[in-house]
Amino acid sequence: MLLEMTLNSKPVSVEIEADDLLADVLRDRLGLIGTKIGCNEGECGACTVLVDGQAVLSCLYPALKAQGRRVETVEGLVADGELHILQQAFVEAGAVQCGFCTPGMLMAAKSLLDENPHPSEAEIKEAISGNLCRCTGYYQITRAIQRAAGEVTP
Repeated sequence: MLLEMTLNSKPVSVEIEADDLLADVLRDRLGLIGTKIGCNEGECGACTVLVDGQAVLSCLYPALKAQGRRVETVEGLVADGELHILQQAFVEAGAVQCGFCTPGMLMAAKSLLDENPHPSEAEIKEAISGNLCRCTGYYQITRAIQRAAGEVTP
């Protein structure tokens, strides 16, 4: 079957099987390996992408549900060779260590900031609560999201 969607602002058509999951299509068929597969059970958040602006766990999300929708991955954050404000804030706040959780964290944070440009610390923590990080703790990540929202200066 043919899956047609807008992926990182570009129309894409790709052949898929009826039981394919979005994470597998993104990684294996489209080569977008920024979307990580951690637990494959929806527990770690490493596979988080945006579908029509909402954060979803792509390791559980049937690819067919993306038909006709707008899908954003971490690769879509860079524009004209420039890091997205969230990516820059993660670098500046030291919120990136091993980097495995970072794509999912960035996408969860983007969904939050797109909906609420000036979230409270509690709202940030809630938005990333489904994303596990074993390296940084969450202080730097929370600080990075606050920085991207303009709530914290360097």
